[in-house]
Amino acid sequence: MDYILFQKINSLAGKWAYLDATGIFFAKYLGYILAVLVFLLFWRKWKIIFQVFLAAIIARLGIVELIRWLWEGPRPFVENNVNLLLEHSDSGSFPSGHAAFSFALSTVVYFYNKKVGALAFAASFLISISRVFAGIHWPSDILAGALVGIFSGWLVKILLTSK
Repeated sequence: MDYILFQKINSLAGKWAYLDATGIFFAKYLGYILAVLVFLLFWRKWKIIFQVFLAAIIARLGIVELIRWLWEGPRPFVENNVNLLLEHSDSGSFPSGHAAFSFALSTVVYFYNKKVGALAFAASFLISISRVFAGIHWPSDILAGALVGIFSGWLVKILLTSK
């Protein structure tokens, strides 16, 4: 199922220059824009900013790296002929660090502002699906990364919110 879904998404790459450029932009740069927007939207609320980035760092540098240390899933382009739009090392891809980081960020933002959080989740989805489109992640990498990110965001919010 993972391979079939990957093929459906990745087969769209390399057909239209504007779609490729959009996919590359989302996969490479939208995460940075999302992080900057958190600072701009919550610039006077350092507690929220701290929680957002703590959750994202725990997800990306803690949980994702622990899982990758225990099990190194190969990237799609290592074993298959794919439409590869981005250069990337052949390091383990499970779970997706980009998905974990962006979904953790989105989860904490959602707790404080539902509308902005929903937009952040939409951006996280675009970042994640673009990583599959670009040929550097399996859909299961994205799903696992999203779950890690959501869990990390929830955990930080629960542990750091006064009752």
